[in-house]
Amino acid sequence: MIYTSTQNLLIDLEKHGQLVRIAQPVDPFLEMAQIHRQVHEAQGPAILYERVKGSPFPAASNIFGTLERARFIFRGALKRVCRLIELKADPVSFFKAPFKYAGVPLTLWHMLPKKQAACPVLMHTTRIDQLPQIQCWPDDGGPFILLPQVYTEDPRCPGILRSNLGMYRIQLSGNAYRQNEEIGLHYQIRRDIGIHHAAALEMNRPLKVSIFVGGPPAHSFAAIMPLPEGMPEVSFAGGLAGRRFRYTKKNGFVLSSDADFCITGTVMPGETKPEGPFGDHLGYYSLVHPFPYLHVETVYHRPHAIWPFTVVGRPPQEDTIFGRLIHEITGPMIPRSVPGLEAIHAVDAAGVHPLLLAISRERYLPYQQRRPREMLKVANALLGFGPCALAKYLLIAAREDDPHLDINDVKAFLTHILKRVDWRSDLHFQTETTIDTLDYSGTGFNQGSKLIIAAAGPEKRTLQTEIPDGITLPKGFVSPVLAMPGVLVIQAQRFQDENTAGVEMKSLSDSLATLPSKEAIPLVIVADDAEFTGKNLSNLLWVAFTRSNPSHDVYGVNSRVDHKHWGCENPLIIDARLKPHHAPVLFEDKKVRARVDEMGKKGGCLYGII
Repeated sequence: MIYTSTQNLLIDLEKHGQLVRIAQPVDPFLEMAQIHRQVHEAQGPAILYERVKGSPFPAASNIFGTLERARFIFRGALKRVCRLIELKADPVSFFKAPFKYAGVPLTLWHMLPKKQAACPVLMHTTRIDQLPQIQCWPDDGGPFILLPQVYTEDPRCPGILRSNLGMYRIQLSGNAYRQNEEIGLHYQIRRDIGIHHAAALEMNRPLKVSIFVGGPPAHSFAAIMPLPEGMPEVSFAGGLAGRRFRYTKKNGFVLSSDADFCITGTVMPGETKPEGPFGDHLGYYSLVHPFPYLHVETVYHRPHAIWPFTVVGRPPQEDTIFGRLIHEITGPMIPRSVPGLEAIHAVDAAGVHPLLLAISRERYLPYQQRRPREMLKVANALLGFGPCALAKYLLIAAREDDPHLDINDVKAFLTHILKRVDWRSDLHFQTETTIDTLDYSGTGFNQGSKLIIAAAGPEKRTLQTEIPDGITLPKGFVSPVLAMPGVLVIQAQRFQDENTAGVEMKSLSDSLATLPSKEAIPLVIVADDAEFTGKNLSNLLWVAFTRSNPSHDVYGVNSRVDHKHWGCENPLIIDARLKPHHAPVLFEDKKVRARVDEMGKKGGCLYGII
């Protein structure tokens, strides 16, 4: 199916029973986001909000809310793009099965952008304050655009084939922004828009920015696709849509012809304003920081325009589906991109960037006992490879140890590592380095550390499956919970400061050193709430890896530094308590949730859905 607008897409979804309409007026302040979260959690249909308070435009969300629906939306074209990726990964495949790749030439044609003189998006204009002012979390700094496609070109060599189309959050109002004249532009570290912005600053020139909202769903997906630097997202968008990316130019700005909305404006050299807070996909608020902002020129929209949006928060959310599709599409390229690498998995439950799993080959010195050698080369290459460069914890295993190890089975993968790891030699830290912009566990904005855990060879231990008999804990530590085999969660009193934490962890490690079964418990997580953390794997991953900075929060029994290499005996201890410098955790508004719950009762618009 080839879609040309959001309305076109929603008509198709409704035809196939994948859309619910909400006819009653809905409040963009918290209520629409709450509806979305509850419908998404119930794996419900896409949602069309026909009457948005304060706006003449309807809105839609949860469009990509299930993997099955996302595959349905991209049916046909997704397979064709995958064929193209397969050929790029292994060109010889064409000669093995030429008929399988018969559609590739047409896909390549669709990847060529098409310029037009006139287009639907130019037919009407509006103001920023007329757009749906959707605020998702109580302490957000204001309303945001939640599925933007931000278009820029390199001012040194402009042109659509050297453009960038990225999904960077846009704050519509609040803070010090002048209503209808300025909007915030937040982009994270290592984003291609930063290259364009840096070039504009170097030339002391304004950066022209176009923000597209809506249009063919392939355009939104292309904006988050991790493509190689220099490959334009607009080309990928055309290939995935099965329809060339159509664009026009107006007043020096590039506009997506098929978008529902397009905002144009400029970023002036050296200008920043406070942006945020914003409830983000790690499950915490990203805080207020100075970021560039747009001087708004014009807001265009097509006839019958619909405002698509999503909601982010503690995973899993709708953006999880994007991540899974990305893995499906880029999977064949991974072994070609990093020799020796077989598979990677950025763990959604841990906030994506905080925890990366990898499987590689370990072929160095095969006549000796297997230990991490080639794996370390692969691990360091991964930490310089695209978005993987933002990984904080990287756990890597050898394919030779278990040919059937599934990278997507997180519990099985952790078990595999914990049975083999030697904390004396298998920990490799990178300190004073760069981490994700949204991760506040480090020492400053974008500053923190990384830890590679590389384990290879035969199993070294059987993991504990029950809380050890006779375990005694020092003062301040209570409520031990076995979260999974070999992983013990212990509750501690509230974190005070680094010096106090060091004393507390030394006391705990000394106590654990006397535990007869310590070899069977390779990992201990110290948390504020042991019952919550140990309740399920999702909670364990979220707490352990979003609330710890490896260089500061990793301890261990009988730890020592040997020729600048830090190691310890069992167990390794991660202090995953909330720290004073961490960002606040996201909480829903209880009154708003109660209102949405009423919609799910008999006679309500969401009855039978939530």
